[in-house]
Amino acid sequence: MSIPALSVRRWIERRRCPRRRNRSHAMTQSAQPLRLYAHPFSSYCQKVLVALYENDTPFECRLLSAEHPQVLAEFAALWPLRKFPVLVDAGRSIPEASIIIEHLGLHHPGPVTLVPQDPRAALDVRAMDRFFDNYVSTPQQKIVFDSLRPEAERDIRGVEDARAMLDIAYRWLDRVMAGREWAAGDRFSLADCGAAPFLFYADWTHRIDAAFGNVIAYRKRLLARPSFARAVDEARPYRSLFPLGAPDRD
Repeated sequence: MSIPALSVRRWIERRRCPRRRNRSHAMTQSAQPLRLYAHPFSSYCQKVLVALYENDTPFECRLLSAEHPQVLAEFAALWPLRKFPVLVDAGRSIPEASIIIEHLGLHHPGPVTLVPQDPRAALDVRAMDRFFDNYVSTPQQKIVFDSLRPEAERDIRGVEDARAMLDIAYRWLDRVMAGREWAAGDRFSLADCGAAPFLFYADWTHRIDAAFGNVIAYRKRLLARPSFARAVDEARPYRSLFPLGAPDRD
């Protein structure tokens, strides 16, 4: 799929010009800038972008699109599995969104701590992070990817199972969020970085039932969070790429 060249240029330029930068935070950065190989419409890339925006962490975007074959070649050399995003920090390649966010917390910490230092609290955050990854994002992507297959190759039973999994996940999450503001308690964390884009696209793919009011309210809080609102706005030019047809909302 082609991507509008003007939108690509604007997104890259915005990545080179962070809105603000805390001086003491910037001094902790290595001399070599962070490079993020990503695309703004990807949910897993948005997960990392939210973490970067939460702490105004400076980075250079290497946008993955057909219009940038050299970037695609660099990306393939860095990570042959070609799953994005990938962060490059001082020559080291770090794949996988959750690991990238943990790496940022260790090597480029900012005012917002996304993984608690307390091991027990950190375990709760990681558990919720895995929940959103395995039981929201995975079935959501199953439905989307199946829609891209030729009709004769589609997995009808697999899609039904994925929708059933999303309903179970919504129901469980609705109970969990009854007494919480954020995924693991009262502080925004790694788990919320993933929950934001995963619930965003999951609701597009398999609508969250009105009965799950706590999930709907949580999704609204995530959309109102400045870091995720910024990621959503930057991805708007690419909504035509959504295979199921992006709804006229959010």
